[in-house]
Amino acid sequence: MEGAAGGCGRGRNRTPEKKQKRYYSGKQKCHTLKAQLLVDFDTGQVIATATDKGKTHDFKLLKRSRLPFVSSQLCLADRGYQGFAKRHAGACTPTKKPRKQPLAPDEKQHNRALAKLRVRVEHVIRRFKVFRIFSGRYRNRRRRFGLRLNLIAGLLNYELAHPS
Repeated sequence: MEGAAGGCGRGRNRTPEKKQKRYYSGKQKCHTLKAQLLVDFDTGQVIATATDKGKTHDFKLLKRSRLPFVSSQLCLADRGYQGFAKRHAGACTPTKKPRKQPLAPDEKQHNRALAKLRVRVEHVIRRFKVFRIFSGRYRNRRRRFGLRLNLIAGLLNYELAHPS
């Protein structure tokens, strides 16, 4: 359901310029962009995309995108969407381990079963990485990141619809 985009040159400890400050991620220690994908489980096609600055949290990006979710629809998400189960009845997120305690065996089994289902989404993200939009540095204009992401999604959806 999501993918991180933009790499960084590690080892630089300079403060960002004022124009770039909005894109600076303190966690990554560089300027980043974030992309989110909504993928159909059966076909593997990308339904919707959302982009934002790199310092934005995954769940906040989901709330801003205002994607319509049907209550009967099952939504498989990763750990970045922990509060999503409270908003959507069909949301399924992995269980977090309690602090200084092991995870219960049934919760481990739930997490593994969810990971086995989510692997289809990870394969779609891998197909995006072939185009080098998620892997490594994004060296083009930031304003066009969302446009290019949608164009690549369209290409990949066309490829799935018309196999040759």
